[in-house]
Amino acid sequence: MNGGSIPDGRRNDARHLTPPDLPFTPAERRIVDTLRTPAAVQAWLNRLPYNTEQGGGTQRSFRGVVRHGMAHCMEAALSAATILEQRGYPPLVMSLESIDQLDHVIFVYRGPRGWGSIARSRDPGLHGRRPVFLSTRALAASYMDTYVDFTGRVTAFAVVNLADEMGGYDWRFSTRNVWKVEQMLIDFPHTKLGMSNERYRMLLAQYKAFRATHDDRKPFRYYEGREKWMPLPKDKTWE
Repeated sequence: MNGGSIPDGRRNDARHLTPPDLPFTPAERRIVDTLRTPAAVQAWLNRLPYNTEQGGGTQRSFRGVVRHGMAHCMEAALSAATILEQRGYPPLVMSLESIDQLDHVIFVYRGPRGWGSIARSRDPGLHGRRPVFLSTRALAASYMDTYVDFTGRVTAFAVVNLADEMGGYDWRFSTRNVWKVEQMLIDFPHTKLGMSNERYRMLLAQYKAFRATHDDRKPFRYYEGREKWMPLPKDKTWE
């Protein structure tokens, strides 16, 4: 399914799936049993160090994240999907394509008031969103301004049900890197999502001006719509 085929958020909460019976370890089960809401999952991910892949590239499953105690964006999305699937949420992830090929992956869900997301990133504006967006397209669009940095610009998005697209592939518990998930998202048809060149140039100039006067810190206070963001992790490199 692509972004345009996902139902909008004006219906009731999407928790209606029967959770699959999965082989969680005792440590994993304690996490699943403790994190009962999307907000709790986002808070748990916020407490984990961001995986900067200093020892080489990784693409860890939920099991790998629990064992290593850190996560980057894809690993956070897979972990959120695994945990909240046990609460009846479909394992939906959104892929955001960028012109610099540094794509972002987040977990998305529909709550009583609309669509929201759970995410981790090195950039403050690319974390989770409150479940208040009327469509997945509107949710994706909320990331467009904050994606603009020296090289980034969102061009398209897709929403994918991992249970449907990955078949029997073990994206939840594999102890190896689950690169197949990344490749599936790269190959999956995306829906175009664009901003005007005028707005892009304005945001780029704004970002460059901030970075020129704030050392290595990254901005978030000047963005519109911050009231729709989930609480951010603590990070000294941010504004």
